[in-house]
Amino acid sequence: MSQKIAALTARVNEKAASDAAKWTYEGSVPFVDLGAASLGGEVPHVHRFRLGNGLRLLVLVDRSAPVMSYFTWFRVGSRHEKPGKTGLAHLFEHLMFNESEGVKAGEFDRKLEENGAESNAATWLDWTYYYESLPKDRFALAVKLESNRMAKLVLREPQIVSEKEVVANERRMRVDDDVEGIANEVLYKTAFVKHPYHWPTIGWMVDIENFTPDDCVAFYKTYYAPNNATIVICGDVREQDVLERIRDGYGAIPSSTIPEEDTTPEPAQLESREVILKKPTASEKVLLGFHGPALGDADHAALSLLNEVLFGGRASRMYRELVTTREVCTDLRGWVSTFRDPGLYEMYFTARTGTSAKDVLARADAELAKIRDEVVTEEELERAKARLELGLVQSLETASGKAEQIGFYDTVLGDPAAAFRRLEAYRRVTSGEMRTAARRYLTLDARTIIHVLPETPATTGQAAE
Repeated sequence: MSQKIAALTARVNEKAASDAAKWTYEGSVPFVDLGAASLGGEVPHVHRFRLGNGLRLLVLVDRSAPVMSYFTWFRVGSRHEKPGKTGLAHLFEHLMFNESEGVKAGEFDRKLEENGAESNAATWLDWTYYYESLPKDRFALAVKLESNRMAKLVLREPQIVSEKEVVANERRMRVDDDVEGIANEVLYKTAFVKHPYHWPTIGWMVDIENFTPDDCVAFYKTYYAPNNATIVICGDVREQDVLERIRDGYGAIPSSTIPEEDTTPEPAQLESREVILKKPTASEKVLLGFHGPALGDADHAALSLLNEVLFGGRASRMYRELVTTREVCTDLRGWVSTFRDPGLYEMYFTARTGTSAKDVLARADAELAKIRDEVVTEEELERAKARLELGLVQSLETASGKAEQIGFYDTVLGDPAAAFRRLEAYRRVTSGEMRTAARRYLTLDARTIIHVLPETPATTGQAAE
């Protein structure tokens, strides 16, 4: 522990009002190590602290602009729900902007906007976060608002009924009435039969409609607690000021008992699964899902680079073959899921009007066979590595980008600087390791295929939930 941080923590602890408000210093980890001259020759560190009630705090001082970013990450997502109660994590993303004690509905956003700040939130399978980007001299306002809604959210029936209708309409717009939305939902529902990645983050409609105030209160008291949260502060701040304000805002909030997660691992998929959807689309589409590694698995870096070779821009293999040369596709993309548990390697193809998805699939499979049988060229490998490194660097251009990367990797992998561990992993990957990953995961007889066909006047087929 450095003398500076030890002295800082000691000063804060001297002012603590009770044992529950004392800090524990957890050390620091290097954050950016790209050799960038703009960093003034020093490697910034993320300093880690923990309050007596379990709240974790990650601080990165960045004085490049007089702003700061304030993220609150909760270690709860749709994976923590149960059948019959899907969508609760996402509903809370809405409820948290509604009303808390002393802050009326709509006042949270209004106060932040009046002070030059912006805010938003996101919920996914493994996590939920809320953030504010604001001038550095408005830090106290963010602490006041965020700590208040962590401890004193209003969860009476009128508030819940109102937000349930908002979420139901969101589901209608983004899933039920959206071709790509429903196809992606069916892809995961079909590919996963045991793991909670089976259900969508937004939840099934019947569950959304039947949430009760008791459901919401129980969820809130369990998961929206300081010992299930990490606050990430990045920007032009003083560490001592951050510690004191966070202690004063959150120190009195009690911790909760977080239940042990009861997740059933997904069994190996031993057969191809296919679903046909008839939807109002002008052209046929096909979605593929190959079971892939978790974000923290050793194969994830190799498969991510392989995806860049196949789908990364106009020079990629799939784009050149299916869009430019054969002209059978108008749109295509691939993505290796970044989940805590093993997820999917998704592929999405939109056929050109007049071309069948079966033809597209046959040509895509031919490209997959090549990447399983042959090593990629050195030029392709270096291009893929450069694209992924550039994407990481671009994501760190702002205080908000830095805070998001820190929080994401800390929440999913337990390492706030894991983005740079991944960068090192990318640099070590060989073309032979990519071919091995292709052979391990791109198995045609153990994948999920969703065919989306234009509906005819006589058919209105839709997958049942």
